[in-house]
Amino acid sequence: MTQKDAILGFACAFLVAVLVTPLTARLARAVGAVDRPSDRGLAKGETPLLGGLAMLAGVLVGAYFFVDGTPRTDDRINGILLGAVVIALVGALDDRFELPPGAKLVGQVVAAAIPVRAGVEVTNITLPFVGAVDFRSAGQPLTVLGLVAIMNVVNFSDGIDGLAAGVCAIAAGVFAVIAFDLERRHAGVLAALTAGAALGFLVHNFHPASVFMGDCGSNLLGLLLGCVAVEGAVKTQAVLALVFPLLVLAVPFLDTTFVVLKRMKYGRPVWQADANHLHHRFNRIGFSQRRTVLYLYAWTLTLGAFAIALRFIPYHNDHDKHLNPGWSALVAGLGLLVVAASVYLVVVLEILKVKRLVWMRSGGGGVVPDEAEVDAEVQEALATGEFPAVRP
Repeated sequence: MTQKDAILGFACAFLVAVLVTPLTARLARAVGAVDRPSDRGLAKGETPLLGGLAMLAGVLVGAYFFVDGTPRTDDRINGILLGAVVIALVGALDDRFELPPGAKLVGQVVAAAIPVRAGVEVTNITLPFVGAVDFRSAGQPLTVLGLVAIMNVVNFSDGIDGLAAGVCAIAAGVFAVIAFDLERRHAGVLAALTAGAALGFLVHNFHPASVFMGDCGSNLLGLLLGCVAVEGAVKTQAVLALVFPLLVLAVPFLDTTFVVLKRMKYGRPVWQADANHLHHRFNRIGFSQRRTVLYLYAWTLTLGAFAIALRFIPYHNDHDKHLNPGWSALVAGLGLLVVAASVYLVVVLEILKVKRLVWMRSGGGGVVPDEAEVDAEVQEALATGEFPAVRP
């Protein structure tokens, strides 16, 4: 398999997803798999689910034509595709019947176990300043746990038109570049198929969305990204292997971590949906859905570009591992830019703007608000996640 296969597979998956998505929307309406407006959602009307089936079709068709494995990779490729089918079906059942959390978790574990049993397993990793870490018999259960975690991370982040599809498409594109550079060609092509299918679905899912991917799609993308990360980077001997997927998927990981910790703080079940995700918080301070997703796309692109830079910039000598001062300084500078962009989004857009909005709301009519009162209201907003909104 070559880069040409990846490009053609991307185009094929994109086209199939674009064409099949309207059919899955009609199917969803016919079987009653429809998302209805709720207090925690941002959708204004009923929207069909099951868009994940269109992405599954794109990946499967693309794999049929453009994934040509070897005796060493055939079983793993088949395991990934079979796991994708299983998790898409489990998600489709959840979209229609709202399965209990325990049943969904069992379905995720079963779907993750299929590629792991086929060989998609992390047996050891190489960490910076630590060296090789051998997981021995714990490799398989740890890999299953990691895949389930990524599925839930993507699932938790799917709460606004186009967000999960766009972020996952960017992440898959970055994984494809890294996988090909690491000579993991089958993973590179699978990543390209995932990116193409996600972007094809995004044609119908960008705000205002005509169809949602549902748990069917979010779990599918999570499993595919997790498997691609394992096959394309984590299983290699690259020193930064584990850093690549964590960096590329940092936005949904940070969002999920924040939400889960807040639910634990207030004694709520971690699986119980609420309106404290980043996209909800941006909406409450006046951001439109399009502006919100574009900012989060930009954040993901920044992190993805830094991950690629870490792979391609020769900041250390491959032979003796000594750092190159000039290139290391460049990587450090790029890292500072990434940190600055992250701080800008999390602090400036969520905290400083909140304070400005509180001043505007409490200081209308020429009355100057008391700064202590403003600070107290901001602290309460940050603690509860309930931000004031200023509407025109």
